[in-house]
Amino acid sequence: MCRAPIASLDCMEEFSAGSGLSALAERDSTITKERLLLSGLTHSAPAAPMQLSRQTSITPGLRYKNLGKSGLRVSNIGLATWSTFSSGVTEEQAEQIIVLAVDSGINVFDLSEAYSGPRAEIELGRILTRRAWKRSSYIVTTKIYWSTRSDERGLSRKHIIESVKSSLTRLQLSYIDVVIVHKSDPMCPMEEIVRAMHYCISQGWAMYWGTARWSPVEVMEAYTNCRQFNCVTPIVEQTEYHMFCREKTELYMPELYNKIGVGLMAWSPVSIGMPQGKEDATAQLFARASFRNKYSSFSWTEDETVNKESYSWMKDRIQPEESRRQTERIRELNALAERLGCTLSQLIIAWCLKNESVQCLLLGATTVDQLYESIQSLQLVPKLNTNMMTEIERILENKPTRPPMISTLALR
Repeated sequence: MCRAPIASLDCMEEFSAGSGLSALAERDSTITKERLLLSGLTHSAPAAPMQLSRQTSITPGLRYKNLGKSGLRVSNIGLATWSTFSSGVTEEQAEQIIVLAVDSGINVFDLSEAYSGPRAEIELGRILTRRAWKRSSYIVTTKIYWSTRSDERGLSRKHIIESVKSSLTRLQLSYIDVVIVHKSDPMCPMEEIVRAMHYCISQGWAMYWGTARWSPVEVMEAYTNCRQFNCVTPIVEQTEYHMFCREKTELYMPELYNKIGVGLMAWSPVSIGMPQGKEDATAQLFARASFRNKYSSFSWTEDETVNKESYSWMKDRIQPEESRRQTERIRELNALAERLGCTLSQLIIAWCLKNESVQCLLLGATTVDQLYESIQSLQLVPKLNTNMMTEIERILENKPTRPPMISTLALR
């Protein structure tokens, strides 16, 4: 069965770009149309970026996709609030970031009870109440956090239900759009987990549920249990994805989508408010556990979240030998970004969006300017043509491939 695609916005991109052509041409007649499309990538956000974002109701390059094979339509970029509601950002600044996201067409806000304690959900709830946006216009995803050091450890039915009800209270919402189970619990039967999530949806507390940092085997096990016990199946898996963490997203997530309809939300180090200077590029790209096994991802432990305002612990995770080996690749990527007239982080965001399997890429920001800059990456995606993607692959040299199939008959 084929879904009818959303109307193309390519014409709107050209119109939006053309609206500023005359003004720029007066200052510099040598500016080409191609340069104009990327002008927002090289210039810093204006002193009043909020006014700029309101010049049009459609952000060039923004698309809306079905999340998994559900009917829920999400913007291809979402706002991850891990850094937005950190201690270094005031409530007023956080609200400006949220408003810019909404004005730009972003309709996904990702939270977790582990992000800044309960502050993220409480402050987002206040902003949504104060702004009084139509409830159907935005999508809230929040995570049930599982920590081995927490008194509320595991994914028991008790913990799941209590967590969902607590999130509803903090958010001041009647329902959560997608409840994400953050990390699997090997000590809890999968049947108990899926039945608890089904109960939350049956009560109207949530519309859908999904997973984060689950292996494909665990996702398939959850799906099988849902079918066996007639429960609502998960619709999404959140996973790490960037130029140096590719295998799970590129090899296994498309298979899960085609087989059982599980979609993909991706997050990356660049998109959660890390320093975006070139000096920090190595820390941005290699800080996470991207060099472990093919299914692993970053693990938020309580020791790390306590001092998450300081990213020094991330640099400690980088292996010196690996860092030296990748330094040249970072330099080449920086050079390529300069040729395109954008920053390295913008190039990485656009590269992630080029993957059709990514239905929503979660971006983070601690300032309005940072979010504005990240949003401009949407205009860079058309520039990543076949030749450009081939050049990036030449630099990375890490395109994942499936291991060869081994026949059991050959072992006889």
